[in-house]
Amino acid sequence: MSVHIVLGLQWGDEGKGKIVDLFAKNSDYVVRYQGGNNAGHTVVLGDKKFFFRLIPSGIFHKNASVVISNGVVIDLEVLLNEIRILQNEGLDLRKKLIISPRCHLILPYHKELDLAYENARGKNKLGTTKRGIGPAYSDKVSYNGIRVYELQDWKLFEQCFRFQAKMKNKILKTFSVPPVNISRELKKIKEYRSKILPYVEDTYELLINAVNKNKNILLEGAHGIMLDTDWSPYPFATASNTVAGASNAGTGIPMNKVKKVTGVVKAFTSRVGGGPLPTEIHDDLCRDIRRRGAEYGTTTGRPRRIGWLDLEAVKFACDINNVSELVITKLDILSSLKKIKAGVGYMLHGRKISYSSCGYSELARLKPVFKTFTGWGEDISGIRKYSELPKACKDYLSYIERFLKVPIKLVSVGAERNQYIRK
Repeated sequence: MSVHIVLGLQWGDEGKGKIVDLFAKNSDYVVRYQGGNNAGHTVVLGDKKFFFRLIPSGIFHKNASVVISNGVVIDLEVLLNEIRILQNEGLDLRKKLIISPRCHLILPYHKELDLAYENARGKNKLGTTKRGIGPAYSDKVSYNGIRVYELQDWKLFEQCFRFQAKMKNKILKTFSVPPVNISRELKKIKEYRSKILPYVEDTYELLINAVNKNKNILLEGAHGIMLDTDWSPYPFATASNTVAGASNAGTGIPMNKVKKVTGVVKAFTSRVGGGPLPTEIHDDLCRDIRRRGAEYGTTTGRPRRIGWLDLEAVKFACDINNVSELVITKLDILSSLKKIKAGVGYMLHGRKISYSSCGYSELARLKPVFKTFTGWGEDISGIRKYSELPKACKDYLSYIERFLKVPIKLVSVGAERNQYIRK
């Protein structure tokens, strides 16, 4: 292995954090390459749960350095809080964490703008996390962004921040939102600056040298493919590209250096926020799966919407990312069900329609085609060999492989690090 990408193939919350943690054991570098602190990854170690929003999930492995590369937008306060938690666990991050100076910053006015825009939409809210991610990316592409690079020169940063904050305060006033206190925020950011700068380094040179030395590099995607800003049912999306190709823009590593793409698929579907979810479940079964699967947003705490596995959407995600292998997560959550469904196609006005032909309007109106499977009705969380899984469980997994035409290599049967089965 040289360069290996791990992606979520649904609407997020697939369990990527645990899978990245597993693969990171053999990695020299674990790299987060897009998104911001609106993506939460969870790693369970014994009786402790760790929630990461910015720091890559491979942080606990002794031999792995973790990199926040240029495609990520950073909220300094959130990042420092994560650093503090890890330092309290005895980790020396000065030797493990590297941050790109090209990362754009999420600043106080971005969060206020996010809130103002959502409020202005009224009943048509998109369901953003209100973390300022969209406004930060908007500033990035409109040449108004401020990066870690500017933070290295305080006079330059202060000049840029004052100009942007004054401009943003005029917008906030239009939405009847209190303006950002520029002097107070600058004081706070100056304190953050002294704690962040020791981790800043040119990550492009670091990673390219690692590639040339055949080091093992694990690239960690944030969010699911169905939230990609181009390939989602936009505007019900995240602000960044989440597909495998975004790793080139977000790290500088050429795509021809990528040797493997692992797609993580939850055994059912979930999502947070608005937008169509074709296989959504609305009855008591939804609440039961949500409860047993602890389906609440890592970042927001909001209850996730629940649906059956949507293989039509996942097939598109496999194809567009050239997925090499699959990991199926949360299979244990379905154990008590007598019948399990999977969406295997879409029908609109009596005709078959593909995911790629759908926008949010079509996805909201179409009828999913389901295949029904017999449940296995027994606890599988203690099983560690594929051969010991119930036949009905293996039938479900075999169908997923045949439909997607991608081999399943790993099955997760619980939240803890050791609760998985190699196939």
